[in-house]
Amino acid sequence: MRVVRFHHKSVKKMRHTLLLAFPPPCDRREFTVPHETSFMQNGTLLAAVDLGSNSFRLEIGRFEHGHIQRVEYLKETVRQGNGLDREHNLSLEAMQRGWDCLARFAERLADFPRARVRAVATQTLREARNRDVFLQRGSEILGHPIDVVSGPEEARLIYQGVSRLLPQSSERRLVVDIGGRSTELILGERFTAQVVASFRVGSVAWSARYFPDGLFTTQAFATAEIAAKAVLDEALATYRPDTWDVAYGSSGTIGAVGDILAAAGHPDGRITPELLDWLRDRLLRAQSADRIRLDGLKDDRRAVIGGGLSILRALFDLLGIKEMKVAQGALRQGALFDMLDRELPETDLRSSTVLGLIQSFAVDQAHAERVAKVACRLFAQALPTHTGTGQRKLRWAALLHEIGCRISHSDYHRHGAYILDHSDVAGFAQHELHRLGALVLGHRGKVRKLEADLNDALFAVQLLCLRLAVILCHARRDPDEQGLSLTMQGSRFDLSTRSGWAAAFPQSAYLLREEAYAWQRSGWELEVALT
Repeated sequence: MRVVRFHHKSVKKMRHTLLLAFPPPCDRREFTVPHETSFMQNGTLLAAVDLGSNSFRLEIGRFEHGHIQRVEYLKETVRQGNGLDREHNLSLEAMQRGWDCLARFAERLADFPRARVRAVATQTLREARNRDVFLQRGSEILGHPIDVVSGPEEARLIYQGVSRLLPQSSERRLVVDIGGRSTELILGERFTAQVVASFRVGSVAWSARYFPDGLFTTQAFATAEIAAKAVLDEALATYRPDTWDVAYGSSGTIGAVGDILAAAGHPDGRITPELLDWLRDRLLRAQSADRIRLDGLKDDRRAVIGGGLSILRALFDLLGIKEMKVAQGALRQGALFDMLDRELPETDLRSSTVLGLIQSFAVDQAHAERVAKVACRLFAQALPTHTGTGQRKLRWAALLHEIGCRISHSDYHRHGAYILDHSDVAGFAQHELHRLGALVLGHRGKVRKLEADLNDALFAVQLLCLRLAVILCHARRDPDEQGLSLTMQGSRFDLSTRSGWAAAFPQSAYLLREEAYAWQRSGWELEVALT
């Protein structure tokens, strides 16, 4: 029997600047893999935090028999969108306003497990070049990671929130959400979003640009609407009136317009072009935001109503909308229901998204499945009590580990990581895609290139299992796993085989010994016992 053993006494600490949603570096020998929460039971509390450009919102719901009942709702006007400078850097003042709000939310979320909270950031933090500074501190304050979602993913979550709170119907739906710095358009049926799009036009940005100092003029409205149409013009071909039956408006600007119209005697939750004309005329009569006297208009909406209304009028005219219904659901409700869908593999949208990527990039699916099965078996051996999302994400990485081959077989692991890092795909937050990309990048080559990521014990286990699976399946056929065992104790892994395995598979044995060397000075110890 030959044993290859390495010990590394000192662990180099370094700042992790890429994956801010994961734990900070510490001594890996004290690291434990976080406990996974079992499938939620009736009465389980869930929370969603929506970090919008105008407002931050906290929604707490209770899961009961497949539905989520609201328990608490908090909203604070933060106006982070106004804090972006010309270089798209977020000002310290804007960041501080956000951190202060998150601190107040954190007090309410103190007893919530990580798996029951989802915090979602949208357009302002998508744009901010220095978002990592805000996210790192914000995640620490909140006590939960903050996901920066892409525009299409934001649109999908909005549709989830709207559709779950609407009666079951076969109608084709157009859903519109005008936020602070972006507008989302979605076509869908029932609970499925079929077409999603996000446009960089929003109430905060448009109010600052076309209604400076809160002044309303006929010319300002005309200019703002023309500018909005210029941005939204490409939506015309996709969102034609013949592609949907009913138009719904979600949250933000449209919710504010609905409140004003209801207070003015139009309580049926319907918005028409004539009513939008009436509202514009009321703003023009007021001449400025601070002089508006409209029942139903909340103070936090006063400064951004002009920009939001001009965008909504542009959409009505551009898409030929004759009537829009104000919907109850929004992004935060979509995030809550998305947590339910993620609980089980069969309802997790991310699984079908991965299969779509496999097909799009012509991955050898048979080999990908082979590697995934071996990797997951090793993972179950190393962490027998940790089955669920950790193993599911390992499986996705294994299925996608050759996605870069479509670009080039040379350095395909780097191409694969790039693809995942720069993809807008349904169901995944940006940090999740980066995490998958890191596993794909690390499945071959030097281990130490992912030193910062290895501060996360779960990631280290996933990476080792993936690398071992790729080695064992190097001949592109099912390996002999009889007697193969992987165990974990602290920061040490032990891999052993049955008697005669090394002689029967000399190439595999050689590669496994080389793998032990690869983990040298990584902060983790790999002992390989081959007989």
